Amino acid sequence: MKKIIFLSCIIFFCFNSFASNKVDFVSVKELPSGEVRITFKLDKVALIKSYALDEPSRIVVDIKDSMYQGELDSRQNYPLKKVRINQDGSTSRIVLDLYESVYWKKPWQVQKKDHVLLIFEIKKDKALKKNIRDIIVAIDAGHGGKDPGAVGKLNILEKDITLLIAKELERTLRDTRGYNPVMIRQNDAFVDLNDRYQNARKVGADIFISIHADAFRLASVKGASVFVWSEEASSITADNLSKKELVTNPEVNSKIGKLNVNDFDEDAARTLYQLAYEAKIENSIMLGDKILDQLKLDPYTKLHKKSVEFADFRVLKSIDIPSVLVESGFISNPEDAARLKGKPGRRMIARSIFLGIHNYFKEKPKPNTFMDPVPSSVEYTIQKGDVISEIAIRFGVSVDEIINLNNLQNKPIFPGQKIKIAI
Repeated sequence: MKKIIFLSCIIFFCFNSFASNKVDFVSVKELPSGEVRITFKLDKVALIKSYALDEPSRIVVDIKDSMYQGELDSRQNYPLKKVRINQDGSTSRIVLDLYESVYWKKPWQVQKKDHVLLIFEIKKDKALKKNIRDIIVAIDAGHGGKDPGAVGKLNILEKDITLLIAKELERTLRDTRGYNPVMIRQNDAFVDLNDRYQNARKVGADIFISIHADAFRLASVKGASVFVWSEEASSITADNLSKKELVTNPEVNSKIGKLNVNDFDEDAARTLYQLAYEAKIENSIMLGDKILDQLKLDPYTKLHKKSVEFADFRVLKSIDIPSVLVESGFISNPEDAARLKGKPGRRMIARSIFLGIHNYFKEKPKPNTFMDPVPSSVEYTIQKGDVISEIAIRFGVSVDEIINLNNLQNKPIFPGQKIKIAI
């Protein structure tokens, strides 16, 4: 009985802590680019759920554990008809009533000194038959700056390898219609572990991919592996990696560590949103399996473990964003080091991750995106310097498949040209 009362007190404390998040309307304005931007102010980073509906056209944004205060501006900015807000228990629900279908950006949160701005944008598009948005993929290149990560053979650093793989993945996602990659770090900068998953939440990521490379005292150990979060490690290797994270990042432990006052407390939220967290773990395993399936097809990459592993990695502890950590290999192993030091080897890792991501969304289509319903092909925009052979490698198809699908026999390609790729 005492245990039940104690747990009830914890839940009550967590609920009241979250519910203190106040929501205030800021503005609706049209940008020079044609988008209409709607801005609200929050006390702290919030758990946000957003989706679009058709007939009638509208976008719904739920701000969990919050309370709306203030008044709305009733002015219209086409295609925005009206902004409504109502309180449903501890959830503030914002509804954008629209005149027509729009391209919309998933709401994102901008952290200021003493508050958080919640921003979302819509843009009219006469060609649309329904409201649509991009799939947001957060790409986390492990380590960086003062934290080099593992140091391997051939004088390579983990932080350099992870950033190069991340940029390769970013390029493919960026140039494929319907995906929007967001880099957690874009250069050789140090990013705190807490900031990595916090930033993924702020940009509204649909999935989170953390890229790493490992080192071991035995040079014979090699191969790639994929991890999902768990308090209990699934192997000795996974346990060692978890402990290594704590040694190299002493400020981090299994609890959240030191947060800013307006950060989102993932650990406290897990008590309130257990079902959402369980679904996240299930989806993370599925995402990890899809990436592993592609790594198994890569003739140059050997696997360290053929099944998804589990480890206590801080960056994977979001309560609702499917998150995986990809160990691209052991840079303490000469073969893995040589593979990851060269562009072809890194590109194959990036390809496996991209195709794993795409196959995941084929099985778990995101509503309001180009993957709902699942298309028979993706649209790729040709970039300067592209050649068909390299595009084929990046997407795991043959040159002939691209040429025949796009009727490119004896025809040159040019930057800006859009082609279809059946994957």
